[in-house]
Amino acid sequence: MQQYRPTNYVVFLRREKKMKSLYRMFAFGLAAGAFVVPSFAEERATAEEAVALVKKAVRYIKENGREKAFADFNHPAGQFRDRDLYIFVLDFEGKVLAQGANPRMVGKNILDLRDVDGKYFVKSYLGIAREKSHGWEEFKWLNPSNAAIETKRAYVERYDDVVVGSGIYKAAK
Repeated sequence: MQQYRPTNYVVFLRREKKMKSLYRMFAFGLAAGAFVVPSFAEERATAEEAVALVKKAVRYIKENGREKAFADFNHPAGQFRDRDLYIFVLDFEGKVLAQGANPRMVGKNILDLRDVDGKYFVKSYLGIAREKSHGWEEFKWLNPSNAAIETKRAYVERYDDVVVGSGIYKAAK
């Protein structure tokens, strides 16, 4: 049996505090998602609509500047929210600059975020944006409209030094 010296106990408490914070953030994200998903959420967006929304967001950044654009992307009932579609923006370090489904994520680094299978999908986003400038990434994520883990596909596009993206949930076969 391992003895808990004061330093081990402090490390244990810090880890426990971090885990509680992550659980609270995840639970809040689920709850927030449940309130912002419209009643017709069973109608899923298409891949073409996700690409169109990202291209619209990139144009909006060019025309209105980052500050206004990112604020508008974070608005839950704004022009960049449609059914299960929303815009997210990341820098190349993994820091969230805008997040239409959960604006509380803004400022947080999610580089090491993994899906339920352990896939580092944010790192994949950034790799796609660096190497190809745009593309799709597939991972498993919680769909707030039905509280089920589903396959999600995210389209990401590089604009200057940021990655702009949006995703769709694939319908079960």
